[in-house]
Amino acid sequence: MTPRVAIVEDHALTRAGLRTALTGSATIVGEAADGVAGWELIERERPDVAVIDIGLPGVDGVALTQRVRAALPNTRVVILTMVDLEEEVLAALAAGADAYCLKSGETQRIAEAVRVTAEGGAYFDPGVAHIVLRRFGGSAKRSGTASPLTARETDVLRLVADGIGNAEIAEHLHIGLGTVKGHVRDILEKLAASDRTHAAVVALRRGYI
Repeated sequence: MTPRVAIVEDHALTRAGLRTALTGSATIVGEAADGVAGWELIERERPDVAVIDIGLPGVDGVALTQRVRAALPNTRVVILTMVDLEEEVLAALAAGADAYCLKSGETQRIAEAVRVTAEGGAYFDPGVAHIVLRRFGGSAKRSGTASPLTARETDVLRLVADGIGNAEIAEHLHIGLGTVKGHVRDILEKLAASDRTHAAVVALRRGYI
């Protein structure tokens, strides 16, 4: 099913870029240029996903996310920002954002974030994933479900969560590059994750790492 998406972004050029990136994969139900109008749009349309700029005039993106999360729990939130400041990332997550994307990244990452969150997942731009995992990795709540990952796959995923590439993982664990790629492939399959970052977030939330 094609997700219904509301865009709340104060820069017209960015809104245009988002429309282009989401063409064919989402239905845009409306756009707003500030937090007040954004809330009116989201409340009226009740979209599957709201793409919200963190630095909105009127009501900022964090406050708007909190309002959406409290009133419309079925609407998922993708936060956009120009910077990867730790305090902004953590504030957005504390407000209940399901995804966090940098505007400086490829627009297709935002389209991927919309797809993943619409399907019930979480997405963090590779540029900020390390902040999330570093901050919460040691305090994740255990799900009470045994991890489907082997000990070696868990070792690999912890390094993935630290933003380390396959070649460095191979060197660190003293295994072949092909073996690392095989472990990553198996991890994605076991966690039903769309990519490495999504796998790390899923494992974190379930208490596997």
